[in-house]
Amino acid sequence: MPEIIIGIHGLGNKPPPKTLKAWWKLSLREGLKQIGAADTFFDFELAYWADYMYSTPLNRRIKDADHPLYIEDPYFPAPQGVEPEKPSELRQKILDYVDGQLNKLFLNENLSINYQSITDFIIHHFFRDLEAYYNDYCVKKTLQACEAKVAIGLHLADVLRKHREKKIMLIAHSMGSIIAYDVLTAYAPEVDIDTLVTIGSPLGLPVIQRKLMVDNKSGDALNKMLRTPENILQNWYNLSDLKDKISIDYRIGDDFAANSRQVRPADKIVVNNYKFRALQNPHKSFGYLRTLEMATIVRDFLETGRSRPFGGLRKFIAMIIKRGSGD
Repeated sequence: MPEIIIGIHGLGNKPPPKTLKAWWKLSLREGLKQIGAADTFFDFELAYWADYMYSTPLNRRIKDADHPLYIEDPYFPAPQGVEPEKPSELRQKILDYVDGQLNKLFLNENLSINYQSITDFIIHHFFRDLEAYYNDYCVKKTLQACEAKVAIGLHLADVLRKHREKKIMLIAHSMGSIIAYDVLTAYAPEVDIDTLVTIGSPLGLPVIQRKLMVDNKSGDALNKMLRTPENILQNWYNLSDLKDKISIDYRIGDDFAANSRQVRPADKIVVNNYKFRALQNPHKSFGYLRTLEMATIVRDFLETGRSRPFGGLRKFIAMIIKRGSGD
């Protein structure tokens, strides 16, 4: 069975689809190179949805940092020869404490929300795209008036269905992980996903969990928690940098009940080394995609079930494709 990796990006306006897809692939290849798998061939498609929320994409040619279409954090290779940073144990302990307090403060035993006005304020001021996703209409020119949530969900569902005969890995960044959960639960539950990887995900936040439970009717009444989508067959990995403010509740493994295959999120703490012009961004997708942990997950996904006698042929094909694509 052929494999495919499908990505879905996160918050905010983005560069054009072709550019962003190339940058995701470059980031994945950086990680594979670190573990000695630089020649590994993989098919990749990006489920691009920024055009449902923004009428004009970001532009690499714009150099004015004050321009609304300026790209603040483009793809940039990881620095060479720099010793990888280790996650802070103290920060982990603090975040574990914050996790418990957030759940006590905002969630009742039945997963209903306390202080709804506060949670609405948090979404409005810190998750603008999420608020628009749930409440606004999309701006895509090819569509008439449409709910953003429905349009974006149907788009990802169409991408998944197009590849339903393949072995699928779905990588979902930031708000893309919310969209992915909606789609796997409600829009395309019939499409099998071998492996889901969420990176920089806000799925651990109580306000997000409650919204998902209400919208998708996806609660486990016995355990009083969300359910892992039934169509995830093998693995769900959740990668978080402890400095990433969006995934401040980095542990989601205890927030989702296992599906019938006993799949539930496996949390992995990683170090997102994205930096551009001396500014670090531990939430950036490119940094997550090139971590050693992600590279190992991708390599294992691609190697499982592949026939070793054709390894040389695969490397040759990968080399030809790499030369032809220029990325």
